[in-house]
Amino acid sequence: MNDLTAVHRTGLPRRTLLAAAAMTAAVGAVDRAAPGRASATVSGDTGASLRFAEPAPAVRPKFRWWWPDGLVRPDEIRREIDQIADAGFGGAEIAAVHHSVTDTAVLDTARHGWGTAAWVTGVEAALSQAARRGLTVDLTVGPSWPAAVPGITPDSEAAVKELAHGATTVASGATYTGPVPQPVHEAASGVSGQRLLLVQAARVNTAHSTRKETGLDQDSVRDLSAAVTDGVLDWTAPDDGTWVVIAYWVRGSGQTPEAGPHTDPPAYVVDHFSAAGTRAVTDFWEAHILTPAVRRLLKVSGGALFEDSIELETDGLQWTPGLPDAFNAHTGRSLLPLLPAVILDNSNQVYAFEAAVTRQIRHDFWETVSTLFNRHHVTALRAWAHSLGLQLRSQPYGLQTDAIASAAILDIAEGESLGFKNLDDYRCLAGGRDMAGHTVLSCEAGAYAGSAYSTTWQRFLRTMGGAYAAGVNQTVVHGFSYAELPGVDWPGYAAFTPYKGTAGYGESWGPRHPTWKHVADVSGYLGRVHQVLQTGRPRADVAVFRQTGYTATGIGASWFTATGVTLGWTHQFLSGPLLDLPAATVRGGRLAPDGPAYKALFVEGDFFHGSTVTLALRDARTLLRLTRAGLPVVLLGAWDTVTPPGVPDTGETDELRSLVRELLAQPLVRRVTEKTAVPDALAALGVRPDVRHATASTLLKAHRVADDVDYYYLCNGKHAETVKPAVAAIDHEVTLYRTAAKGVPYLLDPWTGKAERIAQYTEDGGSVTVRVTLQPAETLVVAIGRPGLFGDRRGTRPHAVTSEAGEVRCTNTGLAVRATATGTYRTVLSDGRTARTSFKDVPEPMELASWRLRVQDWRPGASPTRTSVVDHELTLDALVPWSQIAELADVSGIGRYRTTVTLGRGWTGGHGARLELGTVTDTCRVTVNGHRLDPVDQIHPVVDLGGLLGRGPNVIEVEVATPLANRLRVSDPGVYGGLTRGAYGLLGPVRLIPYGEARIG
Repeated sequence: MNDLTAVHRTGLPRRTLLAAAAMTAAVGAVDRAAPGRASATVSGDTGASLRFAEPAPAVRPKFRWWWPDGLVRPDEIRREIDQIADAGFGGAEIAAVHHSVTDTAVLDTARHGWGTAAWVTGVEAALSQAARRGLTVDLTVGPSWPAAVPGITPDSEAAVKELAHGATTVASGATYTGPVPQPVHEAASGVSGQRLLLVQAARVNTAHSTRKETGLDQDSVRDLSAAVTDGVLDWTAPDDGTWVVIAYWVRGSGQTPEAGPHTDPPAYVVDHFSAAGTRAVTDFWEAHILTPAVRRLLKVSGGALFEDSIELETDGLQWTPGLPDAFNAHTGRSLLPLLPAVILDNSNQVYAFEAAVTRQIRHDFWETVSTLFNRHHVTALRAWAHSLGLQLRSQPYGLQTDAIASAAILDIAEGESLGFKNLDDYRCLAGGRDMAGHTVLSCEAGAYAGSAYSTTWQRFLRTMGGAYAAGVNQTVVHGFSYAELPGVDWPGYAAFTPYKGTAGYGESWGPRHPTWKHVADVSGYLGRVHQVLQTGRPRADVAVFRQTGYTATGIGASWFTATGVTLGWTHQFLSGPLLDLPAATVRGGRLAPDGPAYKALFVEGDFFHGSTVTLALRDARTLLRLTRAGLPVVLLGAWDTVTPPGVPDTGETDELRSLVRELLAQPLVRRVTEKTAVPDALAALGVRPDVRHATASTLLKAHRVADDVDYYYLCNGKHAETVKPAVAAIDHEVTLYRTAAKGVPYLLDPWTGKAERIAQYTEDGGSVTVRVTLQPAETLVVAIGRPGLFGDRRGTRPHAVTSEAGEVRCTNTGLAVRATATGTYRTVLSDGRTARTSFKDVPEPMELASWRLRVQDWRPGASPTRTSVVDHELTLDALVPWSQIAELADVSGIGRYRTTVTLGRGWTGGHGARLELGTVTDTCRVTVNGHRLDPVDQIHPVVDLGGLLGRGPNVIEVEVATPLANRLRVSDPGVYGGLTRGAYGLLGPVRLIPYGEARIG
């Protein structure tokens, strides 16, 4: 809610707003082709469907919207939908989350829990108001996470299961008579029964032992179930060594969703590997949530059903009753004799056979689990969601399952900035998305531990810059909390703070934040980036084949991750099931030619299993088929010793090695033994990246193509946010492949929505070379298409090739050069002509150090959702952080800096200026002589003042909004006192850089 109540407020004059300059090329919304499929296209015509300047709600960022279960009021729900819409966001995902609540009695779960009538009433209010505002609303499959529903118990068929084990050691020749070994861990609360599945004995073999695992002889494993009577085992061990007796028990894990209870009776996590588990979810929804009104509104909303990461937690092994039969069907072997190799104790392996065999058994086991998960959970939920007019969006990781394959099944796969180790984690999901022909890869973005109310949008943008280059094209911002809850403190209810008594996960965005005043600038930027990255089809240079499709691991690819990316290469990851998709064809030397159009396939050892060189027989056949169809393939490693990843059938290894020998003999296949040889192998195959630069660079990139228009998203970023040292500025030429033979480059500014023809570049047949200068985390978007694509009238007239001036621009009257110093500058044009342009009396740069500062100091108001404001007025002779000004040391809020610049008689026609703001915390806007400028790039705050300055006095105002942490440190020290005092405000240095501009010729 967070109304502002003024205290001692004097007010500022109303500012006149400059209307944003409209782009000549109209830009259109992403059309939802069907539930489970979204598409975006560009026709390239003026007035076409892609709306870059004003991206449609469907491509704008969303919020993760946290409710304290169903303890919500419909009027407040509608109010918050309006707040989200007015701030330029495209939707919200409703989630029942209240990790900050210590006294759950306040939630009144019996009447206001998830799935109650109160919850459904809130959902109806959200859906109906979202329909009025053109927003989408997504719903989570259950309260919090993982997927759970009330109405089942831990012992129910539909509840999540575990395989627990108990063990005892029996000496050589000794007799054991006694109870069957009980599980090493007691059952969870609520679990009332357990079923003995099997009792085994195995001989200890220390040669197979590891640091954590007890070695066993596989051939010695024997079933002792027949020796058990009424729970008592009577068995004599052979006299050939020490033996271990292992009992396996099937029982419910008793897991409940995070930070409950959310329902009365309690909800329990469902079995994610059986039809019964998924049916429990859909049956509850059909009976309790899907009222006629909700069904009708869901059809209108076009949203998604969402499931968070698969965080199934148990002391034992994830289990489902159908697993032994499924394993037999998948491998042709019985699982039971192999159980010692897969049993877990608190996620740790307990026993091991010979190392290679153990690896193969575990591969087969988790491949079977992955198949069950994708069949009974992902595919079944997707079909049900489609029946409601919804898509299925999910984070398909958390277990040792093939997340790449899951991403191909999902309508929308999602990653997360908190749990993902680096950009390769996103590239795994992007490979599944693109091979299946889906459009969107979303990201749960901006969850920072211990950063509640201290998170800056600048930090958020730095995090997301690289993620977009790795395939993300939809942002679900973490998050937006419902305003109210009895007993909370200012500035209102927040789902994740306090967390264990201290500042929790950031952030709870909304009107409670001073930066909310500027947030439409950020949402507009994000929406335009999404618009570009959902347009047309993706392009990636290389597909990296992965024998094990895990993600959220941080494990990348040899050479490409560490080196190839720095030289311009782009890559994605594929797993075996993706090679069975219809897209897995080759045309013109490209794999999936109507999708990512990979130029080559790279195969190496399995990083998840000691880099062992493995390949499934079916995948070897597919690779042979693909390269015979014209696909270049590079293999790294000792492929003459390749083995199947799972336990091989008789003769399978020999057949596999024969196929690989045939593969290696193909003309488009190269084998290398060192990763440093990979680029030479690619060059020998005629494969080169779409983006090239002469030296290694921190430039990250994404490439998409629509109707012969190439779109390049470029970011000066890092492979992982935690990588040190920090990224430095870059300034170098970049060569970009162009689909259209005569395509010309345009610069699309995602902050302002403007498109401008790039005036200076070189071209060489199928490529265009431009100069790229980016500060750390700064981004730019380049489009290459036919002349006139974005409404410019230059046609094919000459452009600049080189210039001694600082900048060459395309203007309405022709080419113009800009210079920041007096002199004569030579410009070479593409038709061979040379132009000389002279500038006289360009003023020197000036630092703006003296300012009048008025600060709106935000403080707790009369209620937890109301904010009072106290004004401060200061005169500054130098820019310093608020934390260094006694009066502002603990202040959070909005500061308005005002200075006057007097320009002399030399300031006549042909002069302009840039304003460099230096360091700003956090968001900012600039007004000059009463005109508010276009949104400021919050990463690199430099604005072009154009012709707004004139001779005489000029008033420049910079409005800065801060996080709330400095105020909360003193207003609520018990929770936020441990936060570091932030350096807020306009820190500068602020410099005015005059320039001269003159038309060439």
